[in-house]
Amino acid sequence: MPDAPGPATGTVPLQRLNLALQGGGSHGALTWGVLDALLEDGRWQFEGVSGTSAGAMNAVALAHGFAKAAEHYSDPREAHVAGCALARETLSRLWEGVGTLGSLMWGAPLAAANPMLGMMRQWLSPYQTNPLDINPLRRLLEREVDFDLLCSATRRLPAAGGCPRVFVCATNVRTGRGEIFSGPRLSADAVMASACLPLLFKAVEIDGEHYWDGGYSGNPALHPLIYQTETSDILLVQINPIEHRALPDSGPEIMERMNEVTFNASLLAELRAIEFVRRLLAEGKLDARRYKSVRMHRIDGGSALAAFGADSKLRADLAFVRKLFALGRETGQAWLAAHGPDVGVRPSIRIADNA
Repeated sequence: MPDAPGPATGTVPLQRLNLALQGGGSHGALTWGVLDALLEDGRWQFEGVSGTSAGAMNAVALAHGFAKAAEHYSDPREAHVAGCALARETLSRLWEGVGTLGSLMWGAPLAAANPMLGMMRQWLSPYQTNPLDINPLRRLLEREVDFDLLCSATRRLPAAGGCPRVFVCATNVRTGRGEIFSGPRLSADAVMASACLPLLFKAVEIDGEHYWDGGYSGNPALHPLIYQTETSDILLVQINPIEHRALPDSGPEIMERMNEVTFNASLLAELRAIEFVRRLLAEGKLDARRYKSVRMHRIDGGSALAAFGADSKLRADLAFVRKLFALGRETGQAWLAAHGPDVGVRPSIRIADNA
């Protein structure tokens, strides 16, 4: 276990912050870098973490570190410091494992390594191309994250030494609606459902229902952070760009832009709702005792990742994963310097400009 905090660390005030982690394939490694910067900074209490697809994997890895620390430390401050260190270690092992798998399987962007892939997707489903539903990522996830520990951990605010609440979004194939998995329902199946691209993997069955990627219905879902936590500040780590300045004119570019629009649609709707409630509260038209005025913050990973192109979401070799991690750390540190002081005081983005 990490060493207990020293006197100087114990005097640093902690600030509550919820996290909303978007999905986007291997680009989730940028979010790993952002989280590493936040955890290294050490001043943030994460009451709730909502994640989809790669964001869901980041969310459970982060929470796993704090759950392990809560097992060994009764003092809240010691548990927090140890949790930050253990969360960083878990995230590192998870993504280094992803990079190792990617290097062994592809070593280059998947589309370039297999030019027939696009044609196969048009004519064959994963029920034909992958009948055994082989996904090595599941074994890696189960090795690094103790879901029994996450589900059995006593629910306490991080300030009291507990771990963050995790909310994982997946899309119900039958209803088309997003479903949130949390608490006792949080499992490896839920995370794999959240990351289940329908053209690559079979739908994941949970309790008789089947699920696809959560990006279709909540990427990520913000409402659990609003209604099921007390924290008013939400940091959105966004890795799918909202705007695309160049007109896509090739088949792959058009398809990628369609996916970006689709995977951002539910998020933009929730951002508009947050802005609407904030405006009504400011005008005194809503009861502040019943409605939360949410302060939104955002790290725009989409613009940072634009130079890599759409195909890079399928690239998962170790060198690329580490490159994204380094970029994420730089991006997270820049946000901390520019907007860390805004948390608890004011929103640091104008939702009207982004939604």
